[in-house]
Amino acid sequence: MIKLASTRFGVLEVDDDDIIRFPAGIPGFENRHSWILVGDDDNAIMWIQSTDEGSLALPVVTPDTIKSDYNAKIPREFLDLIGNVNMEDIAILIVVTIPPGRPWDMTANLRSPIVINRQSRVAVQSIALNEEYDFRYRVLEEDIRAKMREQAVSTEEAR
Repeated sequence: MIKLASTRFGVLEVDDDDIIRFPAGIPGFENRHSWILVGDDDNAIMWIQSTDEGSLALPVVTPDTIKSDYNAKIPREFLDLIGNVNMEDIAILIVVTIPPGRPWDMTANLRSPIVINRQSRVAVQSIALNEEYDFRYRVLEEDIRAKMREQAVSTEEAR
């Protein structure tokens, strides 16, 4: 058991079995190889928290949260990086970007899923072969985005 001081979640007690190892790091964070998944089961957004840097956490969701028919075609070379697996042992997460002060503009990177071998706890962020999947897929439909913007403006005006 290790204690991890994180900016977002305070001090976390982490069991070694909970650590997810990214041998190649995550694009943009290639020197960060050790991560944990943090979040509540009742919240769609979870966080992948670096164990090497307490201020580094990325929001993630399961693909079905955003696109019910999501079916990433992962190249064999990426699957080989996480070891011999049965498809039942694979978990997929999607990184989302939530602009500060503009949650209605949230996007999801459907083209680059995080693929985790649940047995070995080894993971990789891959590039899916599905060219129809966008790197910046709008998560919310336009009518919901408009309502959220309107509500934010009304709240700001009330202050």
